Amino acid sequence: MDPFLVKAIQLILSLSFLIVLHELGHFIPAKLFGTRVEKFFLFFDVKFALFKKKIGDTVYGIGWLPLGGYVKISGMIDESMDKEQMAQPPQDWEFRSKPAWQRLIIMLGGVTVNLVLGFLIYMMIMFVWGTAYVGPEEMPKGFAVVDSFEEYGFQDGDRILEVDGKEFENSLDINKHLFMRGVQSITVLHQDGTEETISVPEEIGTKMFKQGIMQPFVPIMAPVLDSVQPGLAAEKAGLKKGDKLISLNDVEIGYWHELAPVSVENKNNEIDLVYERNGEIKSTTITPNEEGKLGFVKNYEFDIKRKKFGLVQSISKGFDYGYWTLRDYVYQFKYVFTKKGATQLGGFGAIGGLFPDSWNWLGFWNTTALLSIILAFMNILPIPALDGGHVMFLLYEMVSGRKPNDKFMEIAQMVGFFLLIALVLYANGNDIYRWLFEG
Repeated sequence: MDPFLVKAIQLILSLSFLIVLHELGHFIPAKLFGTRVEKFFLFFDVKFALFKKKIGDTVYGIGWLPLGGYVKISGMIDESMDKEQMAQPPQDWEFRSKPAWQRLIIMLGGVTVNLVLGFLIYMMIMFVWGTAYVGPEEMPKGFAVVDSFEEYGFQDGDRILEVDGKEFENSLDINKHLFMRGVQSITVLHQDGTEETISVPEEIGTKMFKQGIMQPFVPIMAPVLDSVQPGLAAEKAGLKKGDKLISLNDVEIGYWHELAPVSVENKNNEIDLVYERNGEIKSTTITPNEEGKLGFVKNYEFDIKRKKFGLVQSISKGFDYGYWTLRDYVYQFKYVFTKKGATQLGGFGAIGGLFPDSWNWLGFWNTTALLSIILAFMNILPIPALDGGHVMFLLYEMVSGRKPNDKFMEIAQMVGFFLLIALVLYANGNDIYRWLFEG
């Protein structure tokens, strides 16, 4: 099956799952507090719905516009902008008639479900699949190091032993820790057998972001193919498992990390490829896609080990993994407000790219857990039209003892709604621009 279609199916399935559970987070406490819910929709039903059925006081349905979902709660100023209902006297079963603490619980329900769900999925992953790791003993050739990191004292062939004085279990996580976790020192084993603890400059993550160096450490591996990705250039060029790359455009490729600079520089341009198959030298032409990808799958020269956990350990490990996932996302969110970060903001294309090219349950659930935590964080931002905007106004009411008037809420809701639409259009516009013009 085409990788694009596989990613699209996973994206729709994951978002549908997350959206329904998010809206249930609002729906269930609303019903518990005796609040009428008029609609419960997956996706938006602008003008018409693909399916709808009324059960009791609630119309359940599926809309045609896959930009989210919603529950319409009676007596609440939301994206429906139902001014006619709000002009009527308050009824006991309406949202506006409920105590502030009940309204707060209703509004926090969706975020709470997404956050808890993300943590639960990670706990399930730990129990079923465990964690993958590659220690220094599995990487005898070590890492290739970018030039700017060599200035700090790192060398090609270094193996990671400790980070900030603690044993570092998974060497492949080093780039993520440098970018998001304020690493201060790294102890490495040089190829000559000597150990050295190297100090890392403050704000190294910011420096990496500004320089565009997101992978200063890349495993040193011979450029031998494990397989090729369906539908991409390598498959079209007839490359197969076991082929060894020799050169691209007359640039010798001795290791995998030497491949990326050449392919990225030649996005969407035909380049000459020389490779070896069963001792025979062959040549062909190949064209990297708009992202500079050729579709090669590396033949890892080291074993990726897995550590399994019992039920109790899985709960602890899953919670820890969820905590760091949330913390890392919040930490890197600051880059969105930079000029460079704004251009890298992505929409559905970027989200779909997080899923694996072929169906893989571990990859699917990992990405779904990440999206669930992202949705929780984004929804709690104090922006009108988001759950966080409603929570902000409710907290103001609970502290001051005064409700913001309906006219103010209507204007705030409208402004927030248009801001969100503009953001969605901008993010997806970035996806389209990168697809059409980059490279």
